[in-house]
Amino acid sequence: MIPVQGMKFFNVTPPAAIVDNTSFTTNEIDTLGWDYCTIICQLGATDIAMAAQKVQESDTSGSGHADITGATFAGALPSATNDDGLFAFYLDLRKRKRYLDLVATAGDGAAGTFMSALAILS
Repeated sequence: MIPVQGMKFFNVTPPAAIVDNTSFTTNEIDTLGWDYCTIICQLGATDIAMAAQKVQESDTSGSGHADITGATFAGALPSATNDDGLFAFYLDLRKRKRYLDLVATAGDGAAGTFMSALAILS
């Protein structure tokens, strides 16, 4: 078997319209049955630094999410010069809560930020 065939790819934030000074719409990730999760955020054109980029977790789908310590780009958020950049979170799920949610908020620029995100469960 080819190793990548044993992975699940999940569209967290599909490519959509540019976002300015607001959070991106994200799909919650159900990690049941998986040991690891890689979340890859792909930026397109951006004219301002991201205001937030982090991962949260919860035992309950749709509510009660709290920040995962260390799963944030708080000190090194993607900036206006990171057009077409890739930023990834690598999570060991074996002691994590079941549901993950990406929080990605575009800064307040003249136009905003394009971003999509993909999760790979393995």
